[in-house]
Amino acid sequence: MTGIPFPIERGHVLAFARALGEETAAVPPTFPIAFAQFDPDWPLRMQPGKPWNGSGAGPGVSSNGTGGLHAEQEFEYFRPIRVGETLSARRGDGRTWQKPGSRGVLHFTERHFEFYDADEKLVARSTTVSVRVEEAR
Repeated sequence: MTGIPFPIERGHVLAFARALGEETAAVPPTFPIAFAQFDPDWPLRMQPGKPWNGSGAGPGVSSNGTGGLHAEQEFEYFRPIRVGETLSARRGDGRTWQKPGSRGVLHFTERHFEFYDADEKLVARSTTVSVRVEEAR
């Protein structure tokens, strides 16, 4: 299995569901984004002793092309995600584009994430869009 191992642990699923205000043992529909907690290179993951440049951290702040604001996310499922399995998360770059905004140029970045099971079957796909403002001078 290639990619970032993403164990689907009952405690992690329950904590995620509770953060959403749900009390369920089922895997919530937005749970695949939690794979970032297992990715040591995730640019928005906090690291001891380093400044955090998280979403919306401010104008011009960027971490490896991220930063700015989380603008959109969608999930597509090919089967339910099951507690107890380990998925493999794989990243891919998507489109980039820009358009004028009231405060400056808006830069959009799309990223794709695919989640495979132990049999290398595609379980879910996610697309994320972030936007960063390049303030007018």
